[in-house]
Amino acid sequence: MTKGRDVQLQSDWLRLLGDEFEQDYMRDLAGFLRRRRGEGAVLYPPPAEIFNAFWYTPPGDVAVVILGQDPYHNPGQAHGLCFSVRPEVAVPPSLRNIFQEQRDDLGVEVPSHGSLVAWARRGVLLLNSVLTVERGQAGSHQGQGWERFTDRVIDAINGQERPVVFMLWGSYAQKKGASIDASRHCVLRAPHPSPLSAHRGFLGCRHFSAANAFLRDRGMADLDWTLPSLDEARQLASLDPRRL
Repeated sequence: MTKGRDVQLQSDWLRLLGDEFEQDYMRDLAGFLRRRRGEGAVLYPPPAEIFNAFWYTPPGDVAVVILGQDPYHNPGQAHGLCFSVRPEVAVPPSLRNIFQEQRDDLGVEVPSHGSLVAWARRGVLLLNSVLTVERGQAGSHQGQGWERFTDRVIDAINGQERPVVFMLWGSYAQKKGASIDASRHCVLRAPHPSPLSAHRGFLGCRHFSAANAFLRDRGMADLDWTLPSLDEARQLASLDPRRL
């Protein structure tokens, strides 16, 4: 995995992170991915979609970061944005709880699909800590190098002067975001929205309105958290983010 042809990363992100692709850990990670594919493993998301979060949300557009763990591991779900699924895929339980909290917090209608592409295009970086996974094996690519890469992503955003909202849901995300400068950025913490923990404080956390209040207080526009209709979501998802 080297800079240039083999790394399809949005240009502004490449300027911030390009040197990472010359590090030994990223070369080792690339070798691991090639080896697993050669051994017949099915990896998600597809190679062209691994870096989708960076294509949809350039660094200068980032207003909110939502931090996930690793991609969905069932067929057809993962497409490079944490918590998001393709429009035609059933909404997973954690995302249903996110939508419930969004409805209760902002009074917006629960969408009929689980595609968060519209959020990404409005400035929400939907970042998983680990960017690939094997079919049916949650966490199968943890410890292979992705965590170090996404730590550098968080460092890059943390170092920018523009204030950003970080939504850290669950202990994993909170540990990963421990170094964020809360004196400049807004760091919102809550339990994970999974069915196992959502009722322990995620539901009722009011993070969506808190994020908008923070942005508004600093002279920025509220984020539009509504999602489009299913037909519009399908149209958005069909567009190649590398050509937007």
